[in-house]
Amino acid sequence: MKKAGPILLLLAALLGGGSLLLKGHRSSPDVPAPPVVWKDSLNRSLTNEMSSLPRMDAVVDSFLNFWSIHGASLAVSRNDSLLYARGYGMADSQTPMTPGTTLRLASVSKLLTAVGIMRLQEQGKLFLETPVFGPLGVLNQYDSYIHDENYYLITVEHLLRHQAGFTARGGDPVFSPYPSLDALLRKQLGRRLYFEPGTWQEYSNLGFLLLSLIIEKVSGKPYETFMQEEVFGPALCRDFRIAGNYLEDRHPGESRYYMQPDAERCASFDGRFASVEKCYGGNDIAGSKGAGGWTGSAPELARLVACIDGTGPVEDILDPFSVRQMTTWYDPDTFSLGWNDTKPDGEWTRSGSFSGTQALIKTYPDGECWILVCNTSAWRGSRFAHNIAALFKDLRNRFSGDLPRRDLFRQ
Repeated sequence: MKKAGPILLLLAALLGGGSLLLKGHRSSPDVPAPPVVWKDSLNRSLTNEMSSLPRMDAVVDSFLNFWSIHGASLAVSRNDSLLYARGYGMADSQTPMTPGTTLRLASVSKLLTAVGIMRLQEQGKLFLETPVFGPLGVLNQYDSYIHDENYYLITVEHLLRHQAGFTARGGDPVFSPYPSLDALLRKQLGRRLYFEPGTWQEYSNLGFLLLSLIIEKVSGKPYETFMQEEVFGPALCRDFRIAGNYLEDRHPGESRYYMQPDAERCASFDGRFASVEKCYGGNDIAGSKGAGGWTGSAPELARLVACIDGTGPVEDILDPFSVRQMTTWYDPDTFSLGWNDTKPDGEWTRSGSFSGTQALIKTYPDGECWILVCNTSAWRGSRFAHNIAALFKDLRNRFSGDLPRRDLFRQ
């Protein structure tokens, strides 16, 4: 009987589901490695059981109990790999917090808006030097409201750096009861600026509301639509949504929000109710748009940071020049673009605080990024970010070496 040739042996092995090992033979080095497959539904793929360091979790639980925080979500990444993602406490009275639970992000929204502006600049549709008002301004449809000529000096960069001349002294205009966006702008643009644009800085939600309108005007799309298509979509972040104002408006999978027990009630921003919890109707969160309106999960925030940090292996959605513009440090008195602060050594900070939520993003020189988002107001308000930062420092010192070496971003 004639012996089968090598080709027939190979076909038999393949068709039979077996394997054929040839001694001394190695695959060609020119064969490309299989592509990395990133998780396309991160929030639905992660569970609390995937991340468990009992000693570290006990420290986080103790911190939340001390501050009377009902629930929080923690995400930790290193060098663009998601190492840890876990929910603590409760998202509402019946549902435990999970890594995929979405929460209001408060002023972390400003970082997201800044990324949207940089995307438009990369598309050649505007520049940081673009004027906001005046004949060549993006929002010149509002010029008739202006009486102070210093408004014509405001650029997109001034808005990003809180240097436009706006002030919240006497009340934040974005969270004041106006019947419409047009009424708010008519009133605010009719006032004199607090300082000449570019000569000083004062934190301003109004500036980032205007940036949201700039994104709409330049892109020709609603702000939320542009951000989902041009920022979150390319970053594979699927569950960022603009928040609702009332409990019945919360999105599927979104946490409930809580005030401290002794928090005073207030009238609703829209006049519908004489008395509400401040986190549910006290302010027009949806109307703040890119100043404070977004909801999202801690792991997807970590994914987005990995897409704008100038490193791999996660592919950035911004080019290196845009990343440098966003993260260049000038001095302690100059806000970075979207970030609160970007120190030259790589420690970057973005915080958010609002009725019913607290959030902090910290990246560190060793490549770690820690994110915590809470569903409860802390009595310290925006200063609570310092307490979260202290928690991160403690956790890093004690448990960084114990974090799993893996990547939950991948399939």
